[in-house]
Amino acid sequence: MTRPGPAGPPVGSLVSHFLGWREYAVVPAEQCVPLDDGALPDPAAHLSQGSLAYTALTRVAGLRPGETVFVSGGAGGIGSVAGRIAGLLGAGRVIGSTGSPAKAERMTDGLGYDAVVLRDPEHSFSDRLAEAAPEGIDVFVDMVGGEQLRAAVRAARPGARFVLIGTLAGQLSAKGGGATAPVEIDTFQLVVKRITMRGISGADHPEAQAEWTRTFGAWLRSGEITFPHVRIAGMDNAPAALHALMDGRHLGTVVVEL
Repeated sequence: MTRPGPAGPPVGSLVSHFLGWREYAVVPAEQCVPLDDGALPDPAAHLSQGSLAYTALTRVAGLRPGETVFVSGGAGGIGSVAGRIAGLLGAGRVIGSTGSPAKAERMTDGLGYDAVVLRDPEHSFSDRLAEAAPEGIDVFVDMVGGEQLRAAVRAARPGARFVLIGTLAGQLSAKGGGATAPVEIDTFQLVVKRITMRGISGADHPEAQAEWTRTFGAWLRSGEITFPHVRIAGMDNAPAALHALMDGRHLGTVVVEL
């Protein structure tokens, strides 16, 4: 970026911006977000999307001790840290979903998930979720939508809270363009179970970001949580890295390094 004026961050500061992967960026100083270089053990951890999961569980769902949490897309950038976050916040049981048996093993062996529901076109996802959560779910953090959202409605306990973050089912659909994610759900169940459903984005609850960074840094240093990620060297490899991410070939966050 260009040398900032008096109101901008000091020269040499670690900042984030929204211009995507690039070697150089000319960004107005007011559009740069200063990052505390010492807040996290590894500066790359600032790229973790765990803040969304933390916000979903603390600000929106209001997770209570002992509750059962279901996270769809549990091996992605958000889901790979959401399971451990839920456990550290007091969840009694944490269930995730993925389409990869290898990822499912990683999820239950270090990422905080008590059970994983595998997507399988030959078996009902709803039935498999019911097996993993026989007493139902209290909180649903959704990155997928589609059949997994329908299944969550069916598995929900009275008073369940749903937080919708992503719509991978629509984005990855061969029939759609990625801008819509239609799904048919039983709204009668929403009424009789008193389910609340709310969508959030990264721009919501900005006051939670500083709290998350402090908490995440403490958890990382204590070893209570990890930052699952893959480092890809070279800006020339960024497009291939994005394709690999969308194809589900990586677990966690993909970091492209210069």
